[in-house]
Amino acid sequence: MPAMENFNPLNDAIPTGEIRRVLVIKLRHHGDVLLSSPVFSVLKAKAPQAEIDALVYADTADMLTFHPAIAQVHGIDRKWRQLGPVGLFREEFALLRRLRERRYDLVIHLTEHWRGAWLCRLLGPRWSLGPAMGGRNRFWKHSFTHRQAYTKGLPLRHMAETNLDALRRLGIQPAPDERALMLEPGDAARARVAGLLADFGLAGGDFIHVHPASRWFFKCWPVDRMAGLIARLQAAGHAVVLSAAPSADEKAMLQAIEARLPAPVFSLSGQLSLKELAALTASARVFVGVDSAPMHIAAAVGTPVVALFGPSGDRQWGPWGVPSRVVVSGRHPCRPCGTDGCGGGKVSDCLSVIEVEEVFAAVNELLDR
Repeated sequence: MPAMENFNPLNDAIPTGEIRRVLVIKLRHHGDVLLSSPVFSVLKAKAPQAEIDALVYADTADMLTFHPAIAQVHGIDRKWRQLGPVGLFREEFALLRRLRERRYDLVIHLTEHWRGAWLCRLLGPRWSLGPAMGGRNRFWKHSFTHRQAYTKGLPLRHMAETNLDALRRLGIQPAPDERALMLEPGDAARARVAGLLADFGLAGGDFIHVHPASRWFFKCWPVDRMAGLIARLQAAGHAVVLSAAPSADEKAMLQAIEARLPAPVFSLSGQLSLKELAALTASARVFVGVDSAPMHIAAAVGTPVVALFGPSGDRQWGPWGVPSRVVVSGRHPCRPCGTDGCGGGKVSDCLSVIEVEEVFAAVNELLDR
């Protein structure tokens, strides 16, 4: 009789010892892709003989490159559409040829994107998995040998676990110590960030990293509140390093914050690649930010996180696997509503009412650990 820990109630579980090559498809934004990183770690732990590839949008590839469990990261460039019909076909056909050459025997599709269904048919893997979505036609349903319960909107289950549910559906059970996010900055990014910090007179472990913005501004704390927090941290003797994406909107937000500060602050606004942002965060004592890809990056590099959440769900999208404090309004039972600001007005009351002292206290709790 087999030991209970080896018992699997699924009658269609796949034999991990027979897996040779895997393709995991995650066509989403940066944070979503990073939250899929434990899938690769678990797969490699359970099928160490397998080569595991990823297919993502090209601009999100740095979320997975250098991952020790990933053999190759394939990218779909959204700019291919600008090449016209002939150029787009050429690029798409070249990608398909590269994927077919890999001869995958398992394809795992982690989103509802139709491309995953087409690829499962065109690549002909022995096993394939996609989400079981209501309303999809027979083409979708018959594209996969296995279908995972579709739980995208489940507010009490973290997206990292939802991604891992794909493996559970195949009979692969993640161990607790295999579920951490993984982002490897690389030596070049570490070296550049070390040089930038040295120019500020800083070294690793002696500053707080604050990234105020998100690509979705309805997730952001008001500028005056963020400036108040940074001033409070400076007054307490902490060095603060600010960062922002290269976008004009995020850089303008940082300029507005800096204009309200009583003392200059160290700023790397718009100067960092994703890998360099990860290297900076890995060197910080604490990361402070909102629901954003940089917040997930902080969790992936093991830095304690203070995260402010408004209309988005902290149970589903909060810091994963690191010491953290999530600051939310206790006066808004309507949150998380998932809307882009109250009434669609791009300003979220549940974020605006969070006080500076609440966030400052959360930072101190992590610093005092």
